[in-house]
Amino acid sequence: MAMLLGLTMYALRAKKTLGPIGTMPTRLADPVAQARQERNVKTAVFALLGTVALLFVLGATGVLTFNPPAIAKYMTYLMVGMAAAFFIVVYAFGHLTSPEKKRVAVIMVLFAFAAIFWSAFEQAPTSLNLFARDFTDRQLGGFTIPATWFQSVNPLMIIIFAPLFASLWVGMAKRGVDLSSPSKFALGLFLAGLGFVIMIFAANAVVASGGQALVSPWWLVGSYFFQSIGELCLSPVGLSSMTKLAPRRYVSQMMGIWFLASALGNLIGGRVGGHVDPEKLDQMPQLFTTTTMSLMIAAAVCGLLVVPIRKMMASGGGAAKVH
Repeated sequence: MAMLLGLTMYALRAKKTLGPIGTMPTRLADPVAQARQERNVKTAVFALLGTVALLFVLGATGVLTFNPPAIAKYMTYLMVGMAAAFFIVVYAFGHLTSPEKKRVAVIMVLFAFAAIFWSAFEQAPTSLNLFARDFTDRQLGGFTIPATWFQSVNPLMIIIFAPLFASLWVGMAKRGVDLSSPSKFALGLFLAGLGFVIMIFAANAVVASGGQALVSPWWLVGSYFFQSIGELCLSPVGLSSMTKLAPRRYVSQMMGIWFLASALGNLIGGRVGGHVDPEKLDQMPQLFTTTTMSLMIAAAVCGLLVVPIRKMMASGGGAAKVH
C-alpha cells in the first residue's frame, strides 16, 4: 500500500518537480547505428529472458538439479566479472573525455564500497534473523514477538529518519559544509560497523551462558538503528552520485551498476549467513567481529580516499561536483 501511495505521489508531482527530465534520451547521431543498437539490446534482453525461463522450467520439472551454494559462489564471480568488464569496456571504447574518465573512476570506488556495505547490511534476513529467533528474549507479557518482526525495524527507522537526514544535508550545504559522497560513504560504513559492534557484545553474552540465556531485544534494535542511519548516509547518496558523475550517455547503465553493487552485496551477505550454524555458538561472535572489522577497514580506506578523490575531480576541469 505504501509503495502504491508513493507511486501515486510520483505520478501526480512528476510534471511539476521533474519537468522534461528523462523525456529526451540520448541518441546516436546516425539513425542506422541507433536502430542497430536498439535491435542488439532487444535481442540480448529476450535471449536472457528466454534462458532464465528455460532454466526455470527444467528445474521445476526435475530435469536439472541445482546446487544453490555452488550457484551463489559462481554468481559472485560472475557479478564481479560483469562489473569489471563493464568498466573496462567503457574506458577502452566509450570515447570518454579526461574529466569523464575521472568521474567514472569515482563511480568504481563507490561501487566497491557499496558492495561491502550491502554484504554486511543484508545479514539482517540471515544471521541477524537467526539470532532473533534463537538467542533473543521475544516475550512481551504473554505475547511472543515473531522473529521476523525485527525485519520491520529498519524500514520503520528509514521512514522516521529519512526526512531528518534530507534536512540535515540541505542545511549543511546552505552553511557551506557540504560533505562529499566518499565522506558520506565512509560515515555510512562506520555507522554500520557500530551496529555490528553491538552484536558482538550480545553474541558474547549468549556464548558466556552456554546458549542458555536470551538477550534483550534492544541489542538487535540498537544494531538496526545504526545500520539504518548508515544506510541513509550511503544509499540515497549513492543513487544521487550515479546521476551526477556518470557521463550523460551512460547514466542509465551506471544506475544499473549501482544496483549491481546492491545485488552483489545481497549475494555475499546470503552466502555468509548461510554458513551460520545455530548449534555452534562460537560462530556468532566471530561472524559479527569479522563483519565489524570489514566495515571499519572499508570506512577507514574510504575516508583516506576522500582528499585524493576531491583533488582528482578538481583537476578534471568541468567535472561534476561530488556531493
